Amino acid sequence: MKSNVDLQERTKRFAVRILKLYRSLPKTEEARVLGKQILRSGTSIGANYRAASRARSRAEFVAKLGIVLEETDETAFWLELMQDAGIFPEPKLHDLAQEVNELIAIFVSSVRTAKGFTSAF
Repeated sequence: MKSNVDLQERTKRFAVRILKLYRSLPKTEEARVLGKQILRSGTSIGANYRAASRARSRAEFVAKLGIVLEETDETAFWLELMQDAGIFPEPKLHDLAQEVNELIAIFVSSVRTAKGFTSAF
């Protein structure tokens, strides 16, 4: 139970960091477009994880956690794209990229455990 609450807090803190990133993006059209994408996916991780935590069955938990994993992976993509396109400097994205990759690893492991698998899917 404690790790569940800890992860809820962690994903909420990540959402706040995404909000701060969004506010500091350059005022260009491409930054605006990518910013809205990362704002949507990055803030939905915590909301969807919270919903998964309240699942009524293992199947519902696995399904909702799958959504969390998709949103987390999508956020990683937008961070990579911002970096590769030179929209935001890599040193400023490094900590966020590290955190999103750690969250992906956590959620992959959680999905595998919930499904009862230990091998890659």
